[in-house]
Amino acid sequence: MKKAIGLIVNPVAGMGGSVGLKGTDGETYKKALELGAKPVTPRRTKDCLSRIESKDDITLFVAPGKMGEEYAEAFGMPFTVIGAVGEETSAEDTKRIAAEMVNRGVELLIFVGGDGTARDIYDTIDSKVLVVAVPSGVKIFSSVFAVSARAAAEMVDAFVEGTDVTEEEVLDIDEEAFREDRLASRLYGYLLVPNVRRFLQPGKAASNVGVSSIESKKEIAAHIVEEMDQETLYLLGPGTTLEAIAAEMEVSKTLLGIDAVFGGELVGTDLNEKGILGLFEGYGKIKIIVTPIGGNGFIFGRGSKQFTPEVIKRVGRENIVVVGTRDKLSRLDCLRVDTGDFELDELLCGYMEVVVDYKEGMMVKVRC
Repeated sequence: MKKAIGLIVNPVAGMGGSVGLKGTDGETYKKALELGAKPVTPRRTKDCLSRIESKDDITLFVAPGKMGEEYAEAFGMPFTVIGAVGEETSAEDTKRIAAEMVNRGVELLIFVGGDGTARDIYDTIDSKVLVVAVPSGVKIFSSVFAVSARAAAEMVDAFVEGTDVTEEEVLDIDEEAFREDRLASRLYGYLLVPNVRRFLQPGKAASNVGVSSIESKKEIAAHIVEEMDQETLYLLGPGTTLEAIAAEMEVSKTLLGIDAVFGGELVGTDLNEKGILGLFEGYGKIKIIVTPIGGNGFIFGRGSKQFTPEVIKRVGRENIVVVGTRDKLSRLDCLRVDTGDFELDELLCGYMEVVVDYKEGMMVKVRC
């Protein structure tokens, strides 16, 4: 018997990332458009749908238009459209259509978006049906998400084959605090997901503020600054380890943003993709310095969407410097990337050296 599966896409999810807005909730979406933001959900949705191998065993229900229907049409999958939406979509559309799908007997709901979309889904379905969450937002800290769109497709196949069920967290991220360079979150609830642990994103762990961790970050910072080339532009990613590097250089640093330094001086702060690419014209040598997110190990694709595929490609894998304390790395099984560009992700995979102390590094595997 075929499985009834629903698809709901948040068409504006993730658009604020490349332009440095740290979200697209509410009126921020319009500002993202003004800054030249482009939709990111189409590629994520297509990546997921194109890799589902159990299409013949699925009865598909989709939201109208750009909230799902357009993608099902592109892949030639038979489907039933649920509900109706206007030109501009909203969280209320997501909730209403999700409720209608549950009433129609959907057993699994695929949704594409970020933490905000996950909250909308939780508000509507709670634990009535399973979900597969395709990561596409700016804020993707909840452990309910798959590690990538491709992993989400594998989770759908596992559900069709009859895998076990588990529950994962949905977090409530304070977007205003996020824009003010503070990460404030609370547990919002739980959603049921197919229990395929290797495809699920571990939740973000809080930064260790113990004395040993602080000292480790200072040692890493001392090494990085000592090795810096005065003729190279350095793009510093988010995180407390990068904040320690900035402190060693005696320059200010946005905790959750991308900043640029050259010759020991700050030349760009809280940069978006356009700002980063603009700097490329004036500097010959460029390096990116990043630290993995505690708990899930992402170095690209979560929390630093300003590092777009174009930015990363132009910098080059050989010019990416990864830093992280031994304590953080001991809690990770690998580093992860999910840039939205599959070919780039594969290029970044393999082993990378991570600076873990003063003049000390260790090789860590990068997976996508």
